[in-house]
Amino acid sequence: MNASECILIIEDDPAVASGLQDGLAREGYHVVWKSSGMDGIQHLRTHNPHLVILDVRLPDGSGFDFCRQIRQSGLRQPIMMLTVQQDEIDKVLGLEMGADDYMTKPFGLRELLSRVRALLRRAYGDLANTDANLLHVGDLVIDRGRGQVRRGNQIIVLTPTEFRLLVCLAQHSGQALSRDQIIDAVWGYDADPNSEKMVNVHIRRLREKIEADPATPQLILTVPGVGYRLVQN
Repeated sequence: MNASECILIIEDDPAVASGLQDGLAREGYHVVWKSSGMDGIQHLRTHNPHLVILDVRLPDGSGFDFCRQIRQSGLRQPIMMLTVQQDEIDKVLGLEMGADDYMTKPFGLRELLSRVRALLRRAYGDLANTDANLLHVGDLVIDRGRGQVRRGNQIIVLTPTEFRLLVCLAQHSGQALSRDQIIDAVWGYDADPNSEKMVNVHIRRLREKIEADPATPQLILTVPGVGYRLVQN
């Protein structure tokens, strides 16, 4: 990953934003700060930064709503959400809206930088999906070169994390993967106590997009006591 890439911070607390700006700038990133959700989304649409750090509580609305707007606009940049809540509901809701990762305030800058690097590396770097070979899952075609999933002529829009999750499962089709294995392959860092919830949410979102009936999945199967398995063609 080229550290000159741009990161957009949408955060209304000047102290938090300043600390993030300084820490990211020391790593060589170009950083833009917007203090409101609407200003942030306008900048995002105009300048197309490589990653978004989005606070949950903003003066002009909820970060969850802005996250949903970003995804509904078809923008696929990795999104990391910041929350002051320890409650699982805030973390789950952010993932449900399309966020790729989250951190709870107060957080350590070193851990945030590590997660930012992992998200950028997975989305754009030497671990990105640059292999042009196709993967087939049922009637789905996964094009790793283009970062697309198709069913017939229909393109199924996935977030970067959802795409990497599907690729991970497809590369091990027929094999039961634990949530720890999935976290390592898709997010690029060691599992923590919240990992199981994060994997479950992304699996549910992925099922909603690729399964004919998400309530009775036929492609992504739950393996009790282990994790998940993609059906083998």
